Amino acid sequence: MKRLKRKKPHGAVAVNGNGSVTRVPDCGRKQKLAVIHQALISDPVDIETLRRAAASKGGLLTDELRRKVWPKLLNINVYDLPHKPGMPATERAVLQEQLIDIILEIMKRNPQLHYYQGYHDVAVTLLLVVGERMTIAMLDTLSNYHLRDFMDPTMDSTKHILNYLMPILEQVDGELHDFMIRAEVGTIFALSWLITWYGHVLSDFKYTLRLYDFFLASHPLMPIYLAATIVLHRTKEVKQTECDMAMVHHLLSRIPQDLPYELLISQSQELFDQYPPSLLAKRAALQSHRSLSISTFQAFQLSTLHQRPDSVLQRLKAEGSTTSRHASRHSGLEAALPRERSQLWGKGNRIVKMAVWGLSATLGAAVFAVAQTAMEWGPELLLQLF
Repeated sequence: MKRLKRKKPHGAVAVNGNGSVTRVPDCGRKQKLAVIHQALISDPVDIETLRRAAASKGGLLTDELRRKVWPKLLNINVYDLPHKPGMPATERAVLQEQLIDIILEIMKRNPQLHYYQGYHDVAVTLLLVVGERMTIAMLDTLSNYHLRDFMDPTMDSTKHILNYLMPILEQVDGELHDFMIRAEVGTIFALSWLITWYGHVLSDFKYTLRLYDFFLASHPLMPIYLAATIVLHRTKEVKQTECDMAMVHHLLSRIPQDLPYELLISQSQELFDQYPPSLLAKRAALQSHRSLSISTFQAFQLSTLHQRPDSVLQRLKAEGSTTSRHASRHSGLEAALPRERSQLWGKGNRIVKMAVWGLSATLGAAVFAVAQTAMEWGPELLLQLF
């Protein structure tokens, strides 16, 4: 039985541009803030440093930094954001209204993509951090790269990604792998983890944000490596459970809320380094399907390396506009985050939490509203949403 090699921690581990992992020295919070700031103002922007910061202990530290770094990780120009979608006004709550508008806008922009249940969890997480316009830009990119396999008309590509889970477990703990095979539990217990980037299953929003830092800086398959790490972390519980599909599925489908996420993130990166997707894909079960997320990842990573800092983008935007003062005042993040909505991102805001988890629990009224608006646009859009 092979075991994951444990290394003594001499610093944080970080994901390189090719998806491999290196260990970098630990640094204090103030030093990390300074490093991130310097990376953001470098010309071109130091994307590798931002990736390391997002993946290392503590992630990006604050929502203010996330609003600056997340767009850079996805190669988004904050001074060239999409306009707000022009939807008819309704009596829906603000967050739900924005969420539906965002999803419809992405579907309208990308007719080849198909909505899946759980997509709204990703959208609402972005919405609560970066605002409506930035969410449209970020979600558009994520939908065409990291989330692409989930947005096919069938579940074939999603099943393919889930199929990486068992080979990872087999490499690390053969006994656990064999137990789960005998129980015939499969991998469906991890489906909602994967397609929502864990946004649907975690009750504490700060852990969701920490994982989004990690995933935005990592290979598209990193969520499945984290799933494997969570299962391995619970090895003792799993083996003590009756070897029955229903019993094991019931245990694994409920993520404990007190997991050591920093440790699990570090271990996930180590797993990715030891058993990269290219190694796992040699297995027969993983050779029959081509993943769009995986095949486009390297080109996507390369495309992020030549971004200008926001100060330069702002100046170029102003110079290219006949109303430069107006452009500089109403472009970029300030336009994406109106002051009157700043309270939405305050810690402990019960209204926001209720809205987030209420939307995540079920599509419910949101689907109905999407369908109504889609019918106004035409039946062909409604068909592609579902």
